[in-house]
Amino acid sequence: MTTSAYQLAIIGGGPGGYVAAIRAAQLGFKVAIIEKEKNLGGTCLNWGCIPSKALLTSTEHYHAAQEKFSAHGITFKELQVDIPTLMKRKEGVVGNMAKGIDFLMKKNKIDRINGFARFLDANSVEVDNNGTKQTVTADRFLIATGSVPIELPFLKFDGETVVSSDQAIAFPKAPKSLLVIGAGAIGLELGSVWKRLGTEVKVLEFLPRIAPGFDLEVATHLQRSLTKQGIQFHLKTKVESAKVTKNSVTLEGSEEGKPCTFTAEKVLVAVGRKPFFEGLGLEKVGVQLTARNRIQVDSHFRTNIPTIFAIGDVIDGPMLAHKAEEDGVAFAELLAGKPGHVNYDLVPGVVYTSPEGAGVGLTEDQCKEKGLAIKIGKFNFMGNGRAVAADAAEGFVKIIADAKSDRVLGFHILSANASELIAEAVLLMEFGGSSEDLARTIHAHPTTTEALKEAALAVEGRALHA
Repeated sequence: MTTSAYQLAIIGGGPGGYVAAIRAAQLGFKVAIIEKEKNLGGTCLNWGCIPSKALLTSTEHYHAAQEKFSAHGITFKELQVDIPTLMKRKEGVVGNMAKGIDFLMKKNKIDRINGFARFLDANSVEVDNNGTKQTVTADRFLIATGSVPIELPFLKFDGETVVSSDQAIAFPKAPKSLLVIGAGAIGLELGSVWKRLGTEVKVLEFLPRIAPGFDLEVATHLQRSLTKQGIQFHLKTKVESAKVTKNSVTLEGSEEGKPCTFTAEKVLVAVGRKPFFEGLGLEKVGVQLTARNRIQVDSHFRTNIPTIFAIGDVIDGPMLAHKAEEDGVAFAELLAGKPGHVNYDLVPGVVYTSPEGAGVGLTEDQCKEKGLAIKIGKFNFMGNGRAVAADAAEGFVKIIADAKSDRVLGFHILSANASELIAEAVLLMEFGGSSEDLARTIHAHPTTTEALKEAALAVEGRALHA
Protein backbone atom coordinates (compact mmCIF):
# COMPACT_ATOMS: atom_id res chain seq x y z
CA MET A 1 0.00 0.00 0.00
CA THR A 2 1.40 3.40 -1.04
CA THR A 3 1.22 6.28 1.43
CA SER A 4 0.70 9.72 -0.09
CA ALA A 5 3.15 12.44 0.83
CA TYR A 6 0.34 14.87 1.63
CA GLN A 7 -3.27 14.77 2.68
CA LEU A 8 -3.88 17.74 0.39
CA ALA A 9 -1.84 19.22 -2.44
CA ILE A 10 -3.03 22.51 -3.94
CA ILE A 11 -2.13 23.45 -7.50
CA GLY A 12 -2.03 27.24 -7.77
CA GLY A 13 -0.92 29.79 -5.19
CA GLY A 14 -3.35 32.62 -5.86
CA PRO A 15 -5.95 33.98 -3.41
CA GLY A 16 -8.03 30.83 -3.62
CA GLY A 17 -5.14 28.41 -3.39
CA TYR A 18 -3.06 29.93 -0.62
CA VAL A 19 -6.11 30.74 1.52
CA ALA A 20 -7.37 27.18 1.11
CA ALA A 21 -3.91 25.95 2.14
CA ILE A 22 -3.91 28.07 5.29
CA ARG A 23 -7.41 27.03 6.35
CA ALA A 24 -6.72 23.34 5.63
CA ALA A 25 -3.51 23.51 7.66
CA GLN A 26 -5.38 25.18 10.52
CA LEU A 27 -7.79 22.25 10.44
CA GLY A 28 -4.97 19.74 10.80
CA PHE A 29 -4.27 18.63 7.24
CA LYS A 30 -0.75 18.06 5.94
CA VAL A 31 -0.65 20.47 3.00
CA ALA A 32 1.57 21.31 0.06
CA ILE A 33 1.08 24.17 -2.38
CA ILE A 34 2.44 23.93 -5.93
CA GLU A 35 3.03 27.19 -7.83
CA LYS A 36 4.78 27.73 -11.17
CA GLU A 37 5.66 31.39 -10.52
CA LYS A 38 8.37 32.75 -8.23
CA ASN A 39 5.86 34.46 -5.94
CA LEU A 40 2.69 33.13 -4.43
CA GLY A 41 -0.37 35.35 -4.67
CA GLY A 42 -1.33 34.57 -8.26
CA THR A 43 -2.54 37.15 -10.77
CA CYS A 44 -4.21 39.17 -8.01
CA LEU A 45 -1.02 39.96 -6.14
CA ASN A 46 1.52 39.96 -8.95
CA TRP A 47 -0.28 41.47 -11.98
CA GLY A 48 -3.82 42.36 -10.95
CA CYS A 49 -5.56 43.57 -7.80
CA ILE A 50 -2.58 44.77 -5.78
CA PRO A 51 -0.28 46.40 -8.37
CA SER A 52 -3.23 48.07 -10.10
CA LYS A 53 -4.44 49.52 -6.80
CA ALA A 54 -0.93 50.76 -6.04
CA LEU A 55 -0.91 52.55 -9.41
CA LEU A 56 -4.42 53.87 -8.90
CA THR A 57 -3.44 55.30 -5.52
CA SER A 58 -0.26 56.94 -6.83
CA THR A 59 -1.98 58.47 -9.84
CA GLU A 60 -4.95 59.63 -7.74
CA HIS A 61 -2.48 61.54 -5.55
CA TYR A 62 -0.96 63.10 -8.66
CA HIS A 63 -4.36 64.00 -10.09
CA ALA A 64 -5.49 65.47 -6.76
CA ALA A 65 -2.32 67.57 -6.58
CA GLN A 66 -3.08 68.89 -10.08
CA GLU A 67 -6.80 69.48 -9.72
CA LYS A 68 -7.77 69.77 -6.05
CA PHE A 69 -4.90 70.78 -3.77
CA SER A 70 -5.07 74.49 -4.57
CA ALA A 71 -8.57 74.67 -3.08
CA HIS A 72 -7.07 73.40 0.18
CA GLY A 73 -4.42 76.13 0.15
CA ILE A 74 -1.70 73.75 -1.06
CA THR A 75 0.24 75.01 -4.07
CA PHE A 76 3.38 73.96 -5.95
CA LYS A 77 5.87 75.87 -8.00
CA GLU A 78 6.36 72.84 -10.20
CA LEU A 79 4.61 69.46 -10.14
CA GLN A 80 6.17 66.42 -11.79
CA VAL A 81 5.63 62.68 -11.78
CA ASP A 82 8.47 60.18 -11.97
CA ILE A 83 7.03 57.00 -13.48
CA PRO A 84 10.08 54.78 -12.70
CA THR A 85 9.74 55.74 -9.01
CA LEU A 86 5.99 55.15 -9.18
CA MET A 87 6.64 51.69 -10.64
CA LYS A 88 9.32 50.98 -8.04
CA ARG A 89 6.82 51.69 -5.27
CA LYS A 90 4.30 49.37 -6.92
CA GLU A 91 6.88 46.57 -7.08
CA GLY A 92 7.77 47.19 -3.45
CA VAL A 93 4.13 46.78 -2.44
CA VAL A 94 3.91 43.50 -4.37
CA GLY A 95 7.20 42.25 -2.95
CA ASN A 96 6.23 42.97 0.65
CA MET A 97 2.88 41.24 0.24
CA ALA A 98 4.56 38.22 -1.36
CA LYS A 99 6.94 37.96 1.60
CA GLY A 100 3.92 38.09 3.88
CA ILE A 101 2.33 35.10 2.13
CA ASP A 102 5.62 33.16 2.35
CA PHE A 103 5.62 33.84 6.09
CA LEU A 104 2.08 32.50 6.38
CA MET A 105 3.10 29.31 4.58
CA LYS A 106 5.94 28.76 7.04
CA LYS A 107 3.80 29.70 10.03
CA ASN A 108 1.19 27.11 9.06
CA LYS A 109 3.79 24.46 8.13
CA ILE A 110 2.69 24.33 4.49
CA ASP A 111 5.28 22.91 2.08
CA ARG A 112 5.98 25.15 -0.89
CA ILE A 113 6.80 23.35 -4.16
CA ASN A 114 7.85 25.43 -7.16
CA GLY A 115 7.07 24.29 -10.68
CA PHE A 116 4.39 23.43 -13.23
CA ALA A 117 2.16 20.50 -12.22
CA ARG A 118 0.72 17.88 -14.57
CA PHE A 119 -1.49 15.02 -13.44
CA LEU A 120 -0.06 11.53 -13.79
CA ASP A 121 -3.12 9.93 -12.20
CA ALA A 122 -5.80 10.78 -9.66
CA ASN A 123 -3.32 10.77 -6.76
CA SER A 124 -0.11 12.11 -8.24
CA VAL A 125 1.31 14.95 -10.31
CA GLU A 126 4.66 15.57 -11.94
CA VAL A 127 6.07 18.98 -11.05
CA ASP A 128 8.51 20.45 -13.58
CA ASN A 129 10.71 23.26 -12.27
CA ASN A 130 12.76 24.39 -15.28
CA GLY A 131 13.58 20.80 -16.24
CA THR A 132 14.00 19.44 -12.72
CA LYS A 133 11.10 17.07 -12.16
CA GLN A 134 9.58 15.46 -9.10
CA THR A 135 6.46 13.46 -8.37
CA VAL A 136 4.09 14.68 -5.68
CA THR A 137 1.47 12.33 -4.27
CA ALA A 138 -1.56 13.33 -2.23
CA ASP A 139 -4.81 11.92 -0.95
CA ARG A 140 -6.59 14.87 -2.57
CA PHE A 141 -5.68 17.58 -5.06
CA LEU A 142 -7.24 21.03 -5.26
CA ILE A 143 -7.04 22.88 -8.59
CA ALA A 144 -6.82 26.65 -7.99
CA THR A 145 -4.98 27.77 -11.12
CA GLY A 146 -7.01 30.93 -11.74
CA SER A 147 -7.52 32.63 -15.08
CA VAL A 148 -5.72 34.47 -17.87
CA PRO A 149 -6.70 37.41 -20.12
CA ILE A 150 -8.72 36.59 -23.24
CA GLU A 151 -7.07 37.35 -26.58
CA LEU A 152 -8.95 38.49 -29.64
CA PRO A 153 -8.25 36.16 -32.59
CA PHE A 154 -7.11 39.02 -34.84
CA LEU A 155 -5.25 40.90 -32.09
CA LYS A 156 -2.75 38.60 -30.38
CA PHE A 157 -0.83 39.87 -27.38
CA ASP A 158 2.74 40.87 -28.17
CA GLY A 159 3.47 42.51 -24.81
CA GLU A 160 4.53 45.78 -26.41
CA THR A 161 1.90 47.26 -28.70
CA VAL A 162 -0.95 44.84 -28.04
CA VAL A 163 -1.06 44.27 -24.30
CA SER A 164 -3.09 42.63 -21.58
CA SER A 165 -3.48 43.96 -18.07
CA ASP A 166 -0.26 42.11 -17.19
CA GLN A 167 1.79 44.54 -19.29
CA ALA A 168 -0.45 47.59 -18.82
CA ILE A 169 0.60 47.81 -15.17
CA ALA A 170 4.24 48.11 -16.15
CA PHE A 171 4.70 50.58 -19.01
CA PRO A 172 8.09 52.29 -18.51
CA LYS A 173 6.59 55.60 -19.60
CA ALA A 174 3.15 56.96 -20.36
CA PRO A 175 2.20 56.20 -23.96
CA LYS A 176 0.96 59.15 -26.00
CA SER A 177 -2.27 57.31 -26.77
CA LEU A 178 -3.98 54.13 -25.59
CA LEU A 179 -7.00 52.28 -26.93
CA VAL A 180 -8.82 50.15 -24.38
CA ILE A 181 -11.08 47.41 -25.73
CA GLY A 182 -13.62 46.62 -23.03
CA ALA A 183 -15.30 48.92 -20.50
CA GLY A 184 -15.27 46.51 -17.58
CA ALA A 185 -13.44 47.05 -14.31
CA ILE A 186 -9.95 46.25 -15.68
CA GLY A 187 -10.26 48.53 -18.70
CA LEU A 188 -11.72 51.41 -16.71
CA GLU A 189 -9.17 51.17 -13.91
CA LEU A 190 -6.07 50.95 -16.11
CA GLY A 191 -7.49 53.52 -18.50
CA SER A 192 -7.83 55.85 -15.50
CA VAL A 193 -4.23 55.24 -14.43
CA TRP A 194 -2.73 56.23 -17.76
CA LYS A 195 -5.12 59.11 -18.43
CA ARG A 196 -3.96 60.71 -15.17
CA LEU A 197 -0.37 60.33 -16.35
CA GLY A 198 -1.04 62.20 -19.58
CA THR A 199 -2.08 59.49 -22.04
CA GLU A 200 -4.96 60.07 -24.45
CA VAL A 201 -7.33 57.19 -23.59
CA LYS A 202 -10.22 55.94 -25.71
CA VAL A 203 -12.39 53.10 -24.44
CA LEU A 204 -14.18 50.96 -27.03
CA GLU A 205 -17.12 48.91 -25.76
CA PHE A 206 -19.41 46.59 -27.72
CA LEU A 207 -22.35 47.14 -25.34
CA PRO A 208 -24.36 50.39 -25.12
CA ARG A 209 -23.05 51.01 -21.57
CA ILE A 210 -19.93 50.70 -19.45
CA ALA A 211 -19.38 48.53 -16.36
CA PRO A 212 -21.54 45.55 -17.37
CA GLY A 213 -22.99 43.81 -14.32
CA PHE A 214 -23.26 46.98 -12.28
CA ASP A 215 -26.51 48.84 -11.72
CA LEU A 216 -27.20 50.93 -14.83
CA GLU A 217 -27.68 54.13 -12.85
CA VAL A 218 -24.28 53.70 -11.22
CA ALA A 219 -22.67 52.90 -14.58
CA THR A 220 -24.26 55.93 -16.27
CA HIS A 221 -23.06 58.36 -13.61
CA LEU A 222 -19.61 56.74 -13.56
CA GLN A 223 -19.26 57.19 -17.33
CA ARG A 224 -20.22 60.84 -16.95
CA SER A 225 -17.56 61.31 -14.29
CA LEU A 226 -14.81 59.53 -16.23
CA THR A 227 -15.69 61.53 -19.34
CA LYS A 228 -15.16 64.75 -17.35
CA GLN A 229 -11.77 63.35 -16.38
CA GLY A 230 -10.86 63.11 -20.06
CA ILE A 231 -11.48 59.48 -20.97
CA GLN A 232 -13.27 59.16 -24.32
CA PHE A 233 -15.93 56.48 -24.68
CA HIS A 234 -17.12 54.80 -27.86
CA LEU A 235 -20.06 52.55 -27.05
CA LYS A 236 -21.88 50.15 -29.38
CA THR A 237 -18.48 49.72 -31.00
CA LYS A 238 -17.35 46.44 -32.55
CA VAL A 239 -13.67 45.96 -33.35
CA GLU A 240 -13.31 43.67 -36.36
CA SER A 241 -9.71 43.90 -37.57
CA ALA A 242 -6.33 45.33 -36.65
CA LYS A 243 -3.08 46.42 -38.21
CA VAL A 244 -0.16 46.36 -35.79
CA THR A 245 3.28 47.88 -36.31
CA LYS A 246 6.15 48.32 -33.89
CA ASN A 247 4.99 51.77 -32.83
CA SER A 248 1.23 51.83 -33.39
CA VAL A 249 -1.98 49.91 -33.84
CA THR A 250 -4.94 50.70 -36.07
CA LEU A 251 -8.31 49.15 -35.32
CA GLU A 252 -11.20 48.99 -37.74
CA GLY A 253 -14.79 48.11 -37.07
CA SER A 254 -18.15 49.74 -36.59
CA GLU A 255 -19.61 52.25 -34.13
CA GLU A 256 -23.39 52.24 -33.91
CA GLY A 257 -23.45 50.46 -37.26
CA LYS A 258 -21.16 52.91 -39.07
CA PRO A 259 -17.56 52.12 -40.13
CA CYS A 260 -14.90 53.50 -37.80
CA THR A 261 -11.12 53.54 -37.44
CA PHE A 262 -8.99 54.16 -34.35
CA THR A 263 -5.20 54.54 -34.18
CA ALA A 264 -3.00 54.69 -31.07
CA GLU A 265 0.44 53.91 -29.76
CA LYS A 266 -0.82 50.91 -27.76
CA VAL A 267 -3.98 48.90 -27.28
CA LEU A 268 -5.08 47.22 -24.06
CA VAL A 269 -7.36 44.25 -24.68
CA ALA A 270 -9.59 43.94 -21.62
CA VAL A 271 -12.53 41.88 -22.87
CA GLY A 272 -12.47 39.38 -20.01
CA ARG A 273 -10.61 36.40 -18.64
CA LYS A 274 -10.79 32.64 -19.13
CA PRO A 275 -9.98 29.72 -16.80
CA PHE A 276 -6.39 28.55 -16.91
CA PHE A 277 -5.75 24.82 -16.76
CA GLU A 278 -3.80 24.31 -19.97
CA GLY A 279 -1.15 21.63 -19.61
CA LEU A 280 -2.54 20.37 -16.30
CA GLY A 281 -3.44 17.00 -17.81
CA LEU A 282 -7.12 17.09 -16.89
CA GLU A 283 -7.99 15.04 -19.95
CA LYS A 284 -5.58 12.32 -18.87
CA VAL A 285 -7.39 11.76 -15.57
CA GLY A 286 -10.83 12.42 -17.07
CA VAL A 287 -11.90 15.58 -15.25
CA GLN A 288 -15.13 16.83 -16.79
CA LEU A 289 -15.73 20.40 -17.95
CA THR A 290 -18.94 22.41 -18.20
CA ALA A 291 -20.43 23.76 -21.43
CA ARG A 292 -18.69 27.07 -20.59
CA ASN A 293 -15.31 25.31 -20.44
CA ARG A 294 -14.97 25.50 -16.66
CA ILE A 295 -14.28 22.60 -14.36
CA GLN A 296 -17.48 20.86 -13.26
CA VAL A 297 -17.78 20.52 -9.49
CA ASP A 298 -20.49 19.58 -7.00
CA SER A 299 -21.57 21.50 -3.89
CA HIS A 300 -18.41 20.32 -2.09
CA PHE A 301 -16.10 21.50 -4.94
CA ARG A 302 -15.44 17.87 -5.96
CA THR A 303 -14.98 17.02 -9.63
CA ASN A 304 -16.16 13.76 -11.15
CA ILE A 305 -12.82 12.33 -9.97
CA PRO A 306 -13.29 11.73 -6.21
CA THR A 307 -9.76 12.82 -5.27
CA ILE A 308 -9.69 16.03 -7.37
CA PHE A 309 -11.40 19.30 -6.38
CA ALA A 310 -11.47 22.80 -7.88
CA ILE A 311 -12.21 26.37 -6.75
CA GLY A 312 -12.00 29.97 -7.91
CA ASP A 313 -11.82 31.16 -11.49
CA VAL A 314 -11.68 27.63 -12.97
CA ILE A 315 -15.24 26.86 -11.78
CA ASP A 316 -18.54 28.65 -12.31
CA GLY A 317 -19.13 32.05 -10.71
CA PRO A 318 -17.59 35.52 -10.90
CA MET A 319 -13.84 35.64 -11.48
CA LEU A 320 -13.03 37.66 -8.37
CA ALA A 321 -10.27 37.20 -5.80
CA HIS A 322 -12.64 37.45 -2.84
CA LYS A 323 -14.93 34.80 -4.35
CA ALA A 324 -11.93 32.49 -4.77
CA GLU A 325 -10.89 33.07 -1.15
CA GLU A 326 -14.36 32.16 0.10
CA ASP A 327 -14.32 29.06 -2.12
CA GLY A 328 -11.00 28.07 -0.56
CA VAL A 329 -12.20 28.45 3.03
CA ALA A 330 -15.46 26.62 2.35
CA PHE A 331 -13.62 23.78 0.58
CA ALA A 332 -11.23 23.25 3.49
CA GLU A 333 -14.02 23.33 6.04
CA LEU A 334 -16.17 20.88 4.08
CA LEU A 335 -13.14 18.61 3.74
CA ALA A 336 -12.86 18.63 7.53
CA GLY A 337 -16.53 17.79 7.96
CA LYS A 338 -17.54 21.33 8.91
CA PRO A 339 -20.42 23.33 7.38
CA GLY A 340 -18.48 25.36 4.81
CA HIS A 341 -20.65 27.64 2.69
CA VAL A 342 -20.44 30.50 0.18
CA ASN A 343 -23.43 32.74 -0.56
CA TYR A 344 -22.90 33.39 -4.26
CA ASP A 345 -25.85 35.79 -4.34
CA LEU A 346 -23.89 38.23 -2.17
CA VAL A 347 -20.50 38.47 -3.85
CA PRO A 348 -19.83 42.23 -4.10
CA GLY A 349 -18.49 43.74 -7.29
CA VAL A 350 -16.23 46.80 -7.36
CA VAL A 351 -14.63 49.01 -9.99
CA TYR A 352 -11.77 50.96 -8.40
CA THR A 353 -12.00 54.12 -10.46
CA SER A 354 -12.45 57.58 -8.95
CA PRO A 355 -15.19 57.63 -7.84
CA GLU A 356 -15.49 53.92 -7.17
CA GLY A 357 -18.52 51.88 -8.11
CA ALA A 358 -19.66 49.00 -5.90
CA GLY A 359 -22.70 46.79 -5.79
CA VAL A 360 -24.14 43.64 -4.26
CA GLY A 361 -27.36 41.74 -4.86
CA LEU A 362 -29.88 42.57 -7.57
CA THR A 363 -29.76 45.62 -9.81
CA GLU A 364 -32.90 47.62 -10.54
CA ASP A 365 -33.13 46.11 -14.03
CA GLN A 366 -32.77 42.57 -12.66
CA CYS A 367 -35.61 43.21 -10.23
CA LYS A 368 -37.80 44.40 -13.09
CA GLU A 369 -36.89 41.34 -15.18
CA LYS A 370 -37.95 39.12 -12.28
CA GLY A 371 -41.19 41.02 -11.90
CA LEU A 372 -40.41 41.97 -8.29
CA ALA A 373 -42.31 44.74 -6.54
CA ILE A 374 -39.63 47.02 -5.13
CA LYS A 375 -39.09 50.34 -3.44
CA ILE A 376 -35.92 52.41 -3.84
CA GLY A 377 -34.10 54.79 -1.55
CA LYS A 378 -31.29 57.07 -2.76
CA PHE A 379 -29.05 59.58 -1.07
CA ASN A 380 -26.52 61.91 -2.67
CA PHE A 381 -23.14 62.40 -0.99
CA MET A 382 -23.52 66.15 -1.46
CA GLY A 383 -25.74 65.95 1.63
CA ASN A 384 -23.08 64.14 3.67
CA GLY A 385 -20.91 66.41 5.83
CA ARG A 386 -17.85 64.16 5.93
CA ALA A 387 -17.88 63.68 2.17
CA VAL A 388 -18.15 67.42 1.55
CA ALA A 389 -15.36 68.18 4.05
CA ALA A 390 -13.17 65.53 2.42
CA ASP A 391 -13.73 66.97 -1.06
CA ALA A 392 -15.32 63.64 -2.02
CA ALA A 393 -19.00 64.48 -2.41
CA GLU A 394 -19.47 62.98 -5.86
CA GLY A 395 -21.83 60.02 -6.05
CA PHE A 396 -24.78 58.45 -4.30
CA VAL A 397 -26.12 55.40 -2.46
CA LYS A 398 -29.01 53.39 -3.88
CA ILE A 399 -30.91 50.76 -1.91
CA ILE A 400 -33.45 48.40 -3.48
CA ALA A 401 -35.87 46.76 -1.05
CA ASP A 402 -38.77 44.36 -1.40
CA ALA A 403 -41.99 46.40 -1.43
CA LYS A 404 -43.77 44.11 1.05
CA SER A 405 -41.13 42.65 3.38
CA ASP A 406 -38.67 45.60 3.17
CA ARG A 407 -35.83 43.06 2.87
CA VAL A 408 -32.90 44.63 1.02
CA LEU A 409 -32.48 43.02 -2.42
CA GLY A 410 -29.73 45.20 -3.87
CA PHE A 411 -27.28 47.84 -2.69
CA HIS A 412 -25.34 50.09 -5.05
CA ILE A 413 -22.82 52.85 -4.33
CA LEU A 414 -20.91 55.38 -6.41
CA SER A 415 -18.44 57.28 -4.24
CA ALA A 416 -14.94 57.58 -2.92
CA ASN A 417 -14.18 54.37 -1.01
CA ALA A 418 -17.34 52.61 -2.21
CA SER A 419 -15.28 49.41 -2.03
CA GLU A 420 -15.10 49.85 1.75
CA LEU A 421 -18.67 51.03 2.26
CA ILE A 422 -20.20 48.06 0.42
CA ALA A 423 -19.11 45.71 3.22
CA GLU A 424 -21.83 47.10 5.49
CA ALA A 425 -24.39 46.34 2.80
CA VAL A 426 -23.13 42.76 2.39
CA LEU A 427 -23.36 42.19 6.14
CA LEU A 428 -26.89 43.60 6.26
CA MET A 429 -28.02 41.40 3.39
CA GLU A 430 -26.24 38.30 4.67
CA PHE A 431 -28.49 38.41 7.71
CA GLY A 432 -31.62 39.14 5.67
CA GLY A 433 -31.77 42.72 6.88
CA SER A 434 -34.35 45.32 5.92
CA SER A 435 -33.94 48.98 5.07
CA GLU A 436 -35.56 49.69 8.44
CA ASP A 437 -32.80 47.70 10.19
CA LEU A 438 -30.17 49.89 8.58
CA ALA A 439 -32.16 53.08 9.14
CA ARG A 440 -32.28 52.38 12.88
CA THR A 441 -28.56 51.56 13.17
CA ILE A 442 -26.53 54.36 14.77
CA HIS A 443 -23.69 55.63 12.59
CA ALA A 444 -20.93 57.85 13.92
CA HIS A 445 -21.06 61.48 12.83
CA PRO A 446 -19.51 62.75 10.69
CA THR A 447 -18.80 59.70 8.51
CA THR A 448 -19.54 58.81 4.92
CA THR A 449 -21.35 55.70 6.20
CA GLU A 450 -24.17 58.00 7.28
CA ALA A 451 -25.07 58.18 3.58
CA LEU A 452 -26.01 54.50 3.75
CA LYS A 453 -28.34 55.18 6.67
CA GLU A 454 -29.88 58.14 4.85
CA ALA A 455 -30.53 56.00 1.76
CA ALA A 456 -32.22 53.45 4.01
CA LEU A 457 -34.40 56.19 5.47
CA ALA A 458 -35.17 57.35 1.92
CA VAL A 459 -36.71 53.96 1.11
CA GLU A 460 -39.68 55.10 3.19
CA GLY A 461 -39.37 58.74 2.07
CA ARG A 462 -37.93 59.98 5.36
CA ALA A 463 -34.29 60.88 4.66
CA LEU A 464 -33.22 63.59 7.08
CA HIS A 465 -30.63 65.46 5.03
CA ALA A 466 -31.99 65.13 1.50
